[in-house]
Amino acid sequence: MARPLIQMALDSLDFDQTVALADQVAPYVDIFEIGTPCIKYNGINLVKELRNRFPDKLLLVDLKTMDAGEYEAGAFYAAGADICTVLGVSGLATIAGVIKAAKKHAAEVQIDLINVADKADCARESVKLGAQIVGIHTGLDAQAAGQTPFGDLNDIARLGLGVRISVAGGIKPATVQQVVEAGANIIVVGAAIYGAPCPATAAREIRELVDAAAA
Repeated sequence: MARPLIQMALDSLDFDQTVALADQVAPYVDIFEIGTPCIKYNGINLVKELRNRFPDKLLLVDLKTMDAGEYEAGAFYAAGADICTVLGVSGLATIAGVIKAAKKHAAEVQIDLINVADKADCARESVKLGAQIVGIHTGLDAQAAGQTPFGDLNDIARLGLGVRISVAGGIKPATVQQVVEAGANIIVVGAAIYGAPCPATAAREIRELVDAAAA
């Protein structure tokens, strides 16, 4: 099995804290995700800063685009984003717009299935349009209500769509092996790292667990 990628969710609203956290965990992660609240608060300058600091990392901007797909995503691809996210509930026209913007910059698109009723159909249609990543995402509010992403991950993995599957939603050391074995290609970790006493140590532990599970 190919080595799964670890995506670090950068969720702080503070610009300097976000950059400092990225510095700490950089040796152990593959993708830096600028989370939705973070990008709304800090804007495109944070994309440029992280792109300059970490030219060897993939940079995902979690725009969760809902409308004006090409127009919204284009500026972030131009600033250095490798991946932007678009909501599955936005509809195929908006998804197609983000894909069009990505193609102009030789970049990628992740379809976010959060709150999509028919996740399998949305995933299939998005991949037909050209989305390279399908995101299984249990949001913070849903996590607080006791939901997990594992059932949806299994369902999407069984479709055999031939694209990468990203999974986010309370991933922690105890669930890493389950996520890898279920077929996730990108494992998104947030609070388990940034909420730890030492984020670098926590990131290293996650890296070791992911690599061991994939071996």
